[in-house]
Amino acid sequence: MLIGELAKSTGTSERLLRHYERAGLLHPDRLPNGYRSYGPDATADVHRIRALLAAGLPTRIIRQVLPCTTGTAAVRPCPGILDALRDQLRTLDRRAEELTAARRVLRETIADAESR
Repeated sequence: MLIGELAKSTGTSERLLRHYERAGLLHPDRLPNGYRSYGPDATADVHRIRALLAAGLPTRIIRQVLPCTTGTAAVRPCPGILDALRDQLRTLDRRAEELTAARRVLRETIADAESR
């Protein structure tokens, strides 16, 4: 399947598919004319990539995790994967705490401004 067909079947732009390729997430073959040719699993791969991105994983971790996923994006316990996922969870927890603190300061600033 060509990139336009994959884009249409996944609802993902061609530009984003090329980004996934540059990030090492997709591995299309090249036809003699230079066009990308995606295999039969590419649609499922793109859906798994998008699910993992939605879970807050950066592409560098998705590159590690993707070979350990099943058709439903469930992750099998491959070596090192659980550590990478736990590290990412700690990063997200820290970011959530920072956002909570920033929201508190913003609320206080608004309340202070409104009381004047």
